[in-house]
Amino acid sequence: MEEKCDSDAYMENLIKLYLNYGDFRSASMIFLVGFSGNRVSLSFLTEEFDKAGVRMFELLKVFGQLHRKGVVFNSRVLTLILRLCTDLIDFWFGVEIHAYIIKKGLDVDVHLKCSLMNFYGNTWGDECVDQIFDEMPKHSALLWNEVVMVNLRSGSYLKAFYLFRKMQLSGVKANEYTISKLLQACWKLETLNEGKQIHGYIIRHGLESNSVICNTLINMYTKNGKLELARTVFDLMQKPTSTSWNSMISGYAQNNFLEEAWQLFSKMELSETKPDLVTWNCLLSGHFLHRAYEKVLMIFQRMQHVSFKPNSTTITSIIQAVAELGSVNLGKEIHAYVVRNGLDYDVYVGTSLVDMYVKNGFLSGARAVFGIMKNKNIYAWNSLISGYAYNGLFEEALELLNGMEQEGIEPDLITWNGLVSGYSMWGCSEKALALIHEMRASGLNPNVVSWTALISGCSQRENYRESIQFFLQMQQEGIKPNSATLSSLIRACAGLSLLESGKEIHCTTIRSGHCEDIYVATSLIDMYCKSGSLTSAYQVFGMIKNKNVASWNSMIMGFAIHGLGKEAICLFNDMCEAGIPPDSITFTAVLSACKHSGLIDDGWKYFDSMNQDYNVIPTLEHYACMVDLLGRCGYLDEALYFIERMPLKPDASIWGALLGSCRIHKNLELAEIAAKHLFKLEPYNSANYLLMMNLYSTENRWEDVDNLKDIMSVVGVKSRPGWSWIQIDQNIHVFSGDRNPHPDIGEIYFELYQCVSEMKKLGYVPDTSCVFQNINEHDKEKVLMSHSEKLAVTFGLIKTNSDQPIRVINNIRVCSDCHTVMKYMSQISCREIVLRDGVRFHHFIDGKCSCNDYW
Repeated sequence: MEEKCDSDAYMENLIKLYLNYGDFRSASMIFLVGFSGNRVSLSFLTEEFDKAGVRMFELLKVFGQLHRKGVVFNSRVLTLILRLCTDLIDFWFGVEIHAYIIKKGLDVDVHLKCSLMNFYGNTWGDECVDQIFDEMPKHSALLWNEVVMVNLRSGSYLKAFYLFRKMQLSGVKANEYTISKLLQACWKLETLNEGKQIHGYIIRHGLESNSVICNTLINMYTKNGKLELARTVFDLMQKPTSTSWNSMISGYAQNNFLEEAWQLFSKMELSETKPDLVTWNCLLSGHFLHRAYEKVLMIFQRMQHVSFKPNSTTITSIIQAVAELGSVNLGKEIHAYVVRNGLDYDVYVGTSLVDMYVKNGFLSGARAVFGIMKNKNIYAWNSLISGYAYNGLFEEALELLNGMEQEGIEPDLITWNGLVSGYSMWGCSEKALALIHEMRASGLNPNVVSWTALISGCSQRENYRESIQFFLQMQQEGIKPNSATLSSLIRACAGLSLLESGKEIHCTTIRSGHCEDIYVATSLIDMYCKSGSLTSAYQVFGMIKNKNVASWNSMIMGFAIHGLGKEAICLFNDMCEAGIPPDSITFTAVLSACKHSGLIDDGWKYFDSMNQDYNVIPTLEHYACMVDLLGRCGYLDEALYFIERMPLKPDASIWGALLGSCRIHKNLELAEIAAKHLFKLEPYNSANYLLMMNLYSTENRWEDVDNLKDIMSVVGVKSRPGWSWIQIDQNIHVFSGDRNPHPDIGEIYFELYQCVSEMKKLGYVPDTSCVFQNINEHDKEKVLMSHSEKLAVTFGLIKTNSDQPIRVINNIRVCSDCHTVMKYMSQISCREIVLRDGVRFHHFIDGKCSCNDYW
């Protein structure tokens, strides 16, 4: 035996010697000729060839040369060559070997048969495998196991299970590798019942003590979400290996049973098998997967405390967590740690660093990391290209694309989709669409992600009509939407308040099975709320099984914009009782509910509790809500006092809230203070000038009105026209006073004058204070008649059935006269009128408004 080992070592040294001198042919000859009598492995030769820069197909050339010179090879060498043909996918050379085997009468050798099945399974297909298997007069256990394994390796799982059943009927026992591979197929296919049957087979044949099989069983059960069964297998193991512990801990962590994972980790620390680096990485990946990013960093610190040196897998999880947390300074610290510990060589670490810097908007840092990467993979290229595209730096993105192609790396769908998304997000939808066509010309088929990138980008840019148009084009292409597509499309319907279109999309989500997706459901809630159908929104909300903070926030905000403050507060309390911690957006919704309903005590209560009870730091948005709430309730001096003592510098939203309240309560003195700040912060916002004109006109200060008009003219500020629209069937009808008059404007004015005549009999008096023009009262009444919301509602009364509400969208705050007119119109017509203005919803029923005249 010792002499044999010496012979192996002698051959290995001889092979190395020849390779060092660049004589790979002699090295190959020694290996091939001496292989039958020695134990020098193919893996040894592969490693040495790789070091010498020689490709393994050179060995096949030498084999062919020796064969032509008459050298006879035994079955062991031929098995090796077939394995090499399989690895190199050299089909025709393998066929020649097969012919040689038949000529030499070696086709009865079971090892060669197994190698042939493996070769054809990887290079040709199942038919050849079946033929070789059927040719054998007697099927040994080795052959049965190999034919099952060949089908498993090629992904023919159903056939593998069929052969496994035939194998059992033949009385042949499967080995541990076949069993393990079958169990892996069970978790890949999510076929729990078949996995349980194989588990029964394991018990019947006394294989439950085999650690390899038990580890695979644990994996199979955890991947199918059956953690109790996995734990049972684990607990029955006499001596769990480190792989067993890690598989179980990973199963808990991946399935979001993080507390159980830590409990088992603590138990492992007390056992004979101590946690290793894989154990820590399992915890890291599990916490990252379930968005416990701060916990990922805590685990990293704990690892260092117990002297575990992280590897590239560890660092990749850490960098990804930092990317999600959005802390570029922390990212730089991790980057420095990577460099100090020599981990920057790893391509995955480098790619994660690039992605981290991109997500944190630090493109120069991303470019620097990318520049020093030795082996740039396509993921690094894609991350950087998409980063530049998302930031609107398209020239740089296209330069990178050209550089990528020059490096011999072909752009894939992810590359193109990143560019499409960037162009779309920056309002260049035509260029984005052109990229989709260019993608097709390059030989790639744009997929649902490509179109969703286009649709989503338009929605984010508030180009809602384009989103819907592109969706129609996507359908014409025969591409089915996914949940992200539907969410973006629903967002577009919400932006336009297209209730009927939103309902159609809702039906599509039900038919396609996406209605249970939490993001789709949340988008539906938002759409129904913004389209005036609060009942439908609440129905969708009630059907969500696992509500997240976004779904709660959408519903609370829905109640807020409809003026249902008490209901919003009740829902907030339900959210807290359900164990969902409120975030910054939650409090924006709650405070908005308070300001729309005049709940000043509740507003102070929740504002004060933000930091004290929920550790949420108030932002400018929350302060603006409080200023608006105080001002609307008439506490204007308190609102100014509140602004002056804010810890944050007031922005336009703060002063705008105060100015809006001053207009309501006609406090010109404070309005001028707010306007002075607004004219500096937003010199081109016409709304601020118009609000001041309204106040001055109320006080008959027409000279000040003219001065403001002159200032607007000098600065170049253009008034934003007020418009309203209503959807009749599938058509949108837009009204904007006398600008671009509607084709039916004559009929509309006739009906409106008739209606106003009826209203005056009931006590209606036009509120001419809403007109800030220095004209007589009669002319002011005419101006009031041209307000777009009156025209839109009148058109709705003419063109819609009496059993359906009239829904009108207005882009600015409804004036007091229009508000009064809507109440009378609802009373006279016995119709519900739903008006969404620039601030909130108004539901007019039988002469009353849901806002109780508080808006």
